[in-house]
Amino acid sequence: MTLDAVSPFLTERPRTLSPRKFVDPFRTLDGSPRAGVTLERLETLWFNTGTLCNIACANCYIDSSPTNDALSYLTRADARAYLDEIAALDLPTGEIGFTGGEPFMNPDILPMIEDALGAGRRVLVLTNAMRPMTRWGDRLARLGEVGRDRLTLRVSLDHHTRDIHDAERGQGSWDKAWTGLRWLRDRGFRIAIAGRRLALEDEASARAAFAALFAAERLDIDAFNPGALVLFPEMEPSADVPEITEACWGILHRAPTEMMCAGSRMVVRRRGAEAPVVVACTLIPHDPGFEMGRTLAEASGRVALNHPFCAQFCVLGGASCSG
Repeated sequence: MTLDAVSPFLTERPRTLSPRKFVDPFRTLDGSPRAGVTLERLETLWFNTGTLCNIACANCYIDSSPTNDALSYLTRADARAYLDEIAALDLPTGEIGFTGGEPFMNPDILPMIEDALGAGRRVLVLTNAMRPMTRWGDRLARLGEVGRDRLTLRVSLDHHTRDIHDAERGQGSWDKAWTGLRWLRDRGFRIAIAGRRLALEDEASARAAFAALFAAERLDIDAFNPGALVLFPEMEPSADVPEITEACWGILHRAPTEMMCAGSRMVVRRRGAEAPVVVACTLIPHDPGFEMGRTLAEASGRVALNHPFCAQFCVLGGASCSG
């Protein structure tokens, strides 16, 4: 695929969002009751290891980059406190997720993974599989052996073609990602892939193309399993998307219990903050309106769907970050 062919996939954008939408947490622009989601069960707890990343993607939803430290590195002690709270409250949290930024840039990432595995949880790590990951070498390989059945590394591969992936993540990033993927494959890691569901490409053909790519690379990944190949909807913060009202559940045949914030929360440490806080969603770590408190107990309240990503990603996109 040439760059001329790639261009329509990356440049076509919807109308601009009205500045009067997603303002009132209780009412939408037309005065309707805004939809909200109650935490049913804390099944997944995410740790954002920090917004620093070795690359700067064209459409990173939290603006991670080599210079953005708006979310500071979490420490092993930070994460352990929440693992202890899960145990103390006997929460049904089967999965611990690590995201960033690039998690493997955090100097405490391996001890944090070790602690989560030691607590008996499944662990999901989101990574671009580039140098920050492979530099851990034998230490990471040994951890992969320890957590063989409970540790999954989900690698970001934006498309099944080099050109679209590199257009998003930078020239040469495809080759670097595949160097990491082959490293993981050869060491027996459980691997998943995260791609994008492009607006001008149907999902069935995208999965078939990924399946052919995985077969050629001897990756044991079922491209037709949505948990093994996660195709996220494209997200544009300024796009004109509808607000979600309480009536939308019936209109769209969706239920609040299907939303990501019905079963997950994320821990972040803001730059300069004295302690981490819990936020409602992996996608909206910077908006103070989605900050729930310092503890998991405090973070069990209702979440108002008062952000464009609530509509784009979860309600209309039908997506979830969890494994």
